[in-house]
Amino acid sequence: MEHAAVQFIQNRTFDEIQVGDFAQLIRTLRPEDIHLFAVMSGDVNPTHVDPEFARSSQFREVVGHSMWGSTLISTVLGTEFPGPGTVYVSQGLSFWRPISIGDTLTITVTCREKFEHNHHMVFDCLAVNQDGLKVIDGTAEVLAPTEKIKRPRVNLPEVTISDRELRYRHLLSVSSGLSPIPIAVAHPCDAESLRGPVQAAAAGLVDPILVGPEAKIRATAEEHGIDIKGFRIVDVEHSHAAAEAAVALCRDGGAEALMKGSLHTDELMSAVISKEGGLRTARRISHVFLADVPTYPHPLMITDAAINIEPSLETKVDIIQNAIDLAHVLGLAEPKVAILSAVETVTSKIRSTIDAAALCKMADRGQIKGGLLDGPLAFDNAVSLVAAKTKGIRSAVAGNADILVVPDLESGNMVAKQLEYLADALMAGVVLGARVPIVLTSRADTAETRAASCAIVQLMAHRKREALLA
Repeated sequence: MEHAAVQFIQNRTFDEIQVGDFAQLIRTLRPEDIHLFAVMSGDVNPTHVDPEFARSSQFREVVGHSMWGSTLISTVLGTEFPGPGTVYVSQGLSFWRPISIGDTLTITVTCREKFEHNHHMVFDCLAVNQDGLKVIDGTAEVLAPTEKIKRPRVNLPEVTISDRELRYRHLLSVSSGLSPIPIAVAHPCDAESLRGPVQAAAAGLVDPILVGPEAKIRATAEEHGIDIKGFRIVDVEHSHAAAEAAVALCRDGGAEALMKGSLHTDELMSAVISKEGGLRTARRISHVFLADVPTYPHPLMITDAAINIEPSLETKVDIIQNAIDLAHVLGLAEPKVAILSAVETVTSKIRSTIDAAALCKMADRGQIKGGLLDGPLAFDNAVSLVAAKTKGIRSAVAGNADILVVPDLESGNMVAKQLEYLADALMAGVVLGARVPIVLTSRADTAETRAASCAIVQLMAHRKREALLA
């Protein structure tokens, strides 16, 4: 039986190193190196982390921290030359030019002096880039080890940089360049539900119409320092009246989208599905979470996790079609739809597997259009190619799903919330199948989640305008 070779780290003692001996290290600066160094050190100088500022600076681009280069000198001294047992005494360095992303530094550490009485050594330190230009030079003095040390090399954990702000800006960018749309916000009477549309308005996504008790809205804004100057407010008595008035605005053309504030989902959706004055269409109303998950290569849609509790086969047809239509709006010509269950085989003991098989055949017969369906698939098979191959599943959907169709609301809600709270997913939520798109978020959701959802409904509203003009 073969075993992987154990790698060791060992030193060179004071007596083993002669004046003129040297060691080298070659390393290329990557974007994640800059981010990781900034996180570790707290150095968020915009020269290093703000591309817009960097373009206006003397360097014209983001550059690495100068001290990142100096740590490579420390790496040589501490791990190889002299190596384990070395104690830093002093260091003096000069920095001659910036380190840009993609620059490859060659670090050379050369022994210049040895002092027998205290086992100190002085090293000349030099870093040059791929063009042979000097980047760093100077000296380092260390207390060198006198005993030989050889230890197994410690395997460091993988580090993942999750740039939440960058991912948030990417979510907002889906509607880049489009004009704001009027959106009726029902009962925005707490900090997050008011801050969300205000933040979305500042980003140029929507023109909020605040529907609710005016005194309460203004008191919330004043208490939390939220500027609502210039926003239209429709004054009504309570949350129930706010839901009805906001829906009426959408039905009568005064707003192109609806947004839930600090009222219960049931309260808002009762007004939406009202036969007399609601926003119903021939399509069943359903909800989609759009998740940006750091560990998944592209956005992931999860449906339905908020509206339909135990959907029938017919309801699932509309749920899937709604999600496919949204995927088209987002630029996916043929989204891959994974119909989830606990297993990947069809069995009469689990209803969701029967539904999955029927839905796939309905897609073959043109009853569901515009997407590529497969199921039943367990969650791991839907999102992991490795898991799918291990199970012997041959599918264009497995391992690379764009849309996850869950068996029921409970399972969908658990999947979405687990991704949000355990996998640091950024979430946006929108209700489909009504006359206008609806931003439906949890009362616990942040203003960022609400603003990201506004970007999606802005894009949907503009595509609807284009369809009406076509």
